[in-house]
Amino acid sequence: MTAYGTGAPRALDRDKLFAARLHAARVRPYLATALFALHTVESRQVPTMAVDRYWRCYVSPSFVDRTPVEELAGVWVHEVSHLLRDHHGRSDRVARERGLTGPGERLRMNIAADCEINDDAFGEGLLRPEGAVTPETLALPGGELMEDYLRRFRLGPRTQSLVWLDCGSGADGLDREWDLGPDGAYGLSDQERDAVRFRVARGITGRPGNAPRGWRRWAEEAFQPPQPWRELLGAAVRSAASGSGAGEDYTYGRPSRRSAGLPGVVLPSLRRRPPRVSVIIDTSGSVSDAELGSALREVSAICRAVGGRRDHVTVLPCDASAPLVHSLCRAEGIPLVGGGGTDLRTGFVRALRRGPRPDVVVVLTDGQTPWPRNRPPCRTVVGLFPRRHDSPAWDEDDPDYVPDAPPEWARVVVIEPTPGAG
Repeated sequence: MTAYGTGAPRALDRDKLFAARLHAARVRPYLATALFALHTVESRQVPTMAVDRYWRCYVSPSFVDRTPVEELAGVWVHEVSHLLRDHHGRSDRVARERGLTGPGERLRMNIAADCEINDDAFGEGLLRPEGAVTPETLALPGGELMEDYLRRFRLGPRTQSLVWLDCGSGADGLDREWDLGPDGAYGLSDQERDAVRFRVARGITGRPGNAPRGWRRWAEEAFQPPQPWRELLGAAVRSAASGSGAGEDYTYGRPSRRSAGLPGVVLPSLRRRPPRVSVIIDTSGSVSDAELGSALREVSAICRAVGGRRDHVTVLPCDASAPLVHSLCRAEGIPLVGGGGTDLRTGFVRALRRGPRPDVVVVLTDGQTPWPRNRPPCRTVVGLFPRRHDSPAWDEDDPDYVPDAPPEWARVVVIEPTPGAG
């Protein structure tokens, strides 16, 4: 008599589960390292399959029983994608920055993360699992990131059928009761997780054209060696953008509570909007091509630091003048023209005169420029490419030239060169 006949719970069919993982690795070979790094944990508490941030995969035996191998392969790819794309860490950051709390908001994050993954994950030998949510499911455009999707939908009629969705703490950062935690068995260390991501990114970039667009975009960013100053720059921008007065405006859409004390008078309330950031990039002759390339990467990092709102970030290439202002759609499409002398004061003037006025100005420069005499009416962050005093580029045609240090009212972060760049 079978286990079903005796009423005993059926054991996890690991042969079927691992056959599905092997199929996933065959059709998505660039993900093989990550797929085989996951350690499976049998659990009757999870609805389907779920992951935690330590690269454990919790699996429901009944889900494996009722799901075809081809669909299970798609679930394997989906779950490991949450970990590779750091959805748990990104969800934690978004929750802090936007004040999102409660299980409902974490469900929204899980749905948004699924939209980012499932947009182009399936096809070409990989079957889409039944019930997989895609941007089309919510009438949303494709090709966006989790942070973008979060702004585009709320829980409602379109998401009622998704209340069962639970990809685990590895998808939204919220610990589950079934998680083994940081001290449990079979978890990967920080170094091991970074090594897996690095190998997957190398596999994608080493064979261009074989991976979908979303994976290529991820690999281009993940393949960059970790730089402590990048975190400092992002923290400096976030700190400036969240300071008192930044991103604040009055609105009559939600009257102030003080109106109750003034009959017949409607007072506006103060609301926060996403901060606006202007990025001035030094394109003078003293800045190398490698540093300009690094500057473009920082523009993308700055965009993420303020919540991913590309429409609130503008870029001004500037040497001795700043003729053009670019709205940020994709950093790689911004022409960095220049090559002459340096006077970034013109960039400040252009950034502050262009409406609406920015809440934060970020300057990426080698520092060989005059600075505004007066403090701008917004916060300023300077990303400084370091220079040695004995460097040939230091004198700028004047052996006695010593550039002014960034002013005291600017927050300065030194941007170290990427090893091997240039």
